[in-house]
Amino acid sequence: MQSSVPAGDVEESVSETDVSVVSEVATHGLKVMVIDDSKTIRRTAETLLKKEGFEVITATDGFEALSVIADQKPDLIFLDIMMPRLDGYQTCALIKHHRVFKHTPVVMLSSKDGLFDRARGRIVGSDHYITKPFTREELLMAIEQCASKAE
Repeated sequence: MQSSVPAGDVEESVSETDVSVVSEVATHGLKVMVIDDSKTIRRTAETLLKKEGFEVITATDGFEALSVIADQKPDLIFLDIMMPRLDGYQTCALIKHHRVFKHTPVVMLSSKDGLFDRARGRIVGSDHYITKPFTREELLMAIEQCASKAE
């Protein structure tokens, strides 16, 4: 049986389908938090995730995030590494050392794509790593990977 999709469009078609399936499966009641000192990054992630049906909460830095996390209890956290006062590594370590939140998936966000940064993120307990600027597909795939680990 031949497909009606031209050969050059197969990869794009498959990835769009996979992501839409991911978002349908993953959005059921998930509360996602985005912590970043960049208003642009926060708004971009919030807009992309809300369009996919996620409940999104945001924070501008690690200190603000810790109180919001305690109140809101997000299911997954996107966390910028480079922030003033309390950086992403310190924030992740504090989240992962708390008995209530130690199993909450944390996805590190960084403009750096170095092996050292990824390794340091793993050491403090992050579950995934995305390089900025990110795409809708990267956010959704990170959520799917974290959700599949939790099962």
